[in-house]
Amino acid sequence: MILAIDIGGTKFSMALFDGDRMVQRETRPTDRAGGRAWMVEQIAALIAEWKKRAQIDRCGIGFGGPVLWETQRIATSTHVGGWADFDLPAYLEPVLGFRPIMDNDANVGALGEGMYGAGRNARPLYYLTVSTGIGSGILTEDGHIYRGADSFAGEVGHIVIRPDGPDCLCGSCGCFERMCCGLWLEHDYGRPAKELFEDPSFVDRYVVDLAMGLKAAIMLLNPARIVIGGGIAKVGDRLFIPLRRELRRQITAWSRARIDVVPAQLADDSVLYGAFALATS
Repeated sequence: MILAIDIGGTKFSMALFDGDRMVQRETRPTDRAGGRAWMVEQIAALIAEWKKRAQIDRCGIGFGGPVLWETQRIATSTHVGGWADFDLPAYLEPVLGFRPIMDNDANVGALGEGMYGAGRNARPLYYLTVSTGIGSGILTEDGHIYRGADSFAGEVGHIVIRPDGPDCLCGSCGCFERMCCGLWLEHDYGRPAKELFEDPSFVDRYVVDLAMGLKAAIMLLNPARIVIGGGIAKVGDRLFIPLRRELRRQITAWSRARIDVVPAQLADDSVLYGAFALATS
């Protein structure tokens, strides 16, 4: 069996795969006050429980923050404390009996959607996850994850789209993440993002900022397809129709770069399928 782990800002999920079929899955909310210590204890306990019923041979992890690929250490998390410079694979090795492999959740989500979801047969592929925060992953023409020189490629959440915008947790103002992610939307409007997207006038304003961030990716990378995952993808046509319209308005007139933007097909499981792929590649 292959174990897949998805660690996010508001929840973590784990799944077991038999072949390429998901046979068991569990999601638990994050206890932010408990920080890293609480979460790794929960993960280790669930692994120990599952190992009583199944042999786990490999494990892949998608972590919600920058991961240093070469050293397999977490760089930081801007949403839950205690993760900076943490060697999660080494922590889980005694529980699993082998060393798991880990990458940033957006990279892993790109791999999942690229191999099993909405990004199949679309290369290069750009995957944007919009949930607690914003991140992105890039699959090259040959289907490999593009990580950059220092494992920080795809951190699009902290490009500035509104220089006069509100303060972001990173220290800048008006970052893509600050303007568009679920955490800040609820903070700014006092309502969950799910409720906000039921208002067409809010959506019309929101897609202007979302398109600004995506325009940077389109002009820089010219991807064959953009797949959007995270909670925002569940909004469906109420978001994607005005978003495509706004992108056509914003994209430079002479550019013939395609605007192929679709929701993630695997929904909440993009990272889990990607973690499975990471473990078996």
